[in-house]
This record gives sequence, structure tokens and C-alpha cells, in this order.
Amino acid sequence: MNLKLKKFWVLMGVLALIVVSVLVIRHLVVFRTNNTINEKEVLVYIPSGAEYKDVLDTLKSSKAIKSIERFDKVAKHFSYPDAVKPGCYAIKPGMNNVQLVRMLRIGHQKPVRVIFTSLRTFNDLAGRISRQIEADSVSLLRCFTSDSVAYNRGFTPENFMAMFIPNTYEFYWNTSALGFVKRMFKEYNRFWNDKRKQKAERIGLTPIEVSILASIVEEETNVKSEMPTVAGVYLNRLRKRIPLQADPTIKFAIGDFSIRRVLNRHLEVDSPYNTYKNRGLPPGPIRIPSITAIDAVLNAKKHSYLYFCASPDFSGRHVFSKTLSEHNRNANAYRRALNKERIYR
Repeated sequence: MNLKLKKFWVLMGVLALIVVSVLVIRHLVVFRTNNTINEKEVLVYIPSGAEYKDVLDTLKSSKAIKSIERFDKVAKHFSYPDAVKPGCYAIKPGMNNVQLVRMLRIGHQKPVRVIFTSLRTFNDLAGRISRQIEADSVSLLRCFTSDSVAYNRGFTPENFMAMFIPNTYEFYWNTSALGFVKRMFKEYNRFWNDKRKQKAERIGLTPIEVSILASIVEEETNVKSEMPTVAGVYLNRLRKRIPLQADPTIKFAIGDFSIRRVLNRHLEVDSPYNTYKNRGLPPGPIRIPSITAIDAVLNAKKHSYLYFCASPDFSGRHVFSKTLSEHNRNANAYRRALNKERIYR
């Protein structure tokens, strides 16, 4: 082999070694673990409208990866800067650059748990949900109080609150206000299955009316075991066309749930929610009722009680009666207890 040929093969060998070295180094940069958290995952939130520089800032502030520079190289190689997607993403221990970029690029989010319980107002609901998804409380409240949003789903603005079933749900973090409402409508229809609808029909109420009554029952008692009995009282009164005379509806009508004593002047409030003046159910729920309260109405106890009154021992329980004279004795005992404790409002 002549000298020129030898030099050629030596040069080719050197070039091959350089190429292999570059590929190896590039492979190490790309696939090298880029996570500083070894024990648990780190959640990063990329808001709607975020640009690539915002993603870099978010990753940097999260301190979840070792090198922003290495991530940047891989991200640009896979054209991620032009494909940023909002959401909540979980950076797991041992995740390498390719896995991280791929997750962000395809928008493979980790769902967030959204929890809300029985709440009194849409303001409360908007505040609670805005702390769990991207949508802010203003946009949520605007959606909750929109007449068209309610009517489009078969509700009125007054009874729209019945659509929201308190529970634990999984959502994508970047869910919009309207997206939240749409999901709640699906959950409402899933909740009101054939079994629950049949129970509602047996007691002569629609699902919305069940929720309205459940909201009153829940305001009347915190004792879960009492709820079916309280519901039974109201169902008896509805059947006999006796006004419900539910104190919580008066508190709702005057806009003050803090009062412990409903006075005669309160009973004069001019409102469709005044169940002392108006027969039947009010036009809508006075709070977002819990599943427990709804099921208490659907499984109301059958009895002959027409009245109940708070127990004078302030235990939170109630005493039930079948006649007005018996109820008046119970009510007088409770009023004396209030006076003794100097509770006048």
C-alpha cells in the first residue's frame, strides 16, 4: 500500500472517529438524565398563550432540571419552540431530555384533581374552582351567571345551581370556564341515572326539584342521619299543599345566613324564596346541595310528621311532631333556650 493511500485511510479513520465522538457526545446530551429531583415528581404549569421563553423561565424557576442549556438544544432539535402547549406537566425522576421534550410537545398533561363540596353561592364555587384550574374566578362567575349558558342546558338562571354535583373530578389544568361548565353538565347527566330518576318520579319531583329540596334540607341540619326525616317532613307538606315554612329560605331571601333567629319581620320579605308566603318549592336551590342531601331526599323516610324544630339543647338535632299544638310546645321550648343564651337574632 503506497504512502498516499495509507494517509487517506488514516484521515478517513480520524474523520470517522470524530463523527462517532460527535454522535456519542450528542447522544449523551440528548439522553442524559436532566432531573434534579430524585424522590418525587415536580409539576410545572404552562399557561395558555405561553411562548417558548416562558417555558424556559418556568422550568428554570421550578429547579426540576439540571441544565436549561441542554434542554434548549434538544427542544430546538425537535422543533418544540413552535409547538408549545399549555397545561400541567409532571417531570418525573430519571426523565431524560428527549422524554421531557416529547411530553411537552405532544401536550401529554397530568390531570389535576378538582374537588368542591356543598357551597352556598356561585361566588364560592368560582373562588374554589379557580384555585384548582387555570380559569380565573371572574371568567368562571361570568359563565355561572350567564342566562344563555343556563338555558342552553335546560336550566333557568334560578335553578342552574342544581347542575353542579359536588364531588372529586379529574380535569386538565388549562380547562376554560365554559369547558368546566360543559364537563359539569356531563357529570350531572351521569349522576342522574335511571335509578335516581325513578326514585325522583316516585316522590313526585323532577331531578331539579330534588336538588332544590335537598338544598333546604342541608341548610336545616348538619346531622346526616336526620336528613331523610327532614326531607320526609317537607315531602308531606308538599303533598298536603302546606307551605314549607323553611327558615333557611328566609335567610336566603334576605341574604343573611348568619342569623340564628328568624323573626316575624323577616317573614314579611317579598321574595319568591319566602316559603312562608308562597306554597311549594322556591324557584331554585338556596345552595349547591351535596350528594348526601340529594340522596336523603330520594330516600326520604315515610312518616306522619309535619313539623320539626331545633332541639333546645343546641345539639344540632331536631324534635319532630305530627300536630301543630305539639310543634308549638317544642318551638316555645327552643325560644326559651335562645332567650336564656341571649340569642336575639
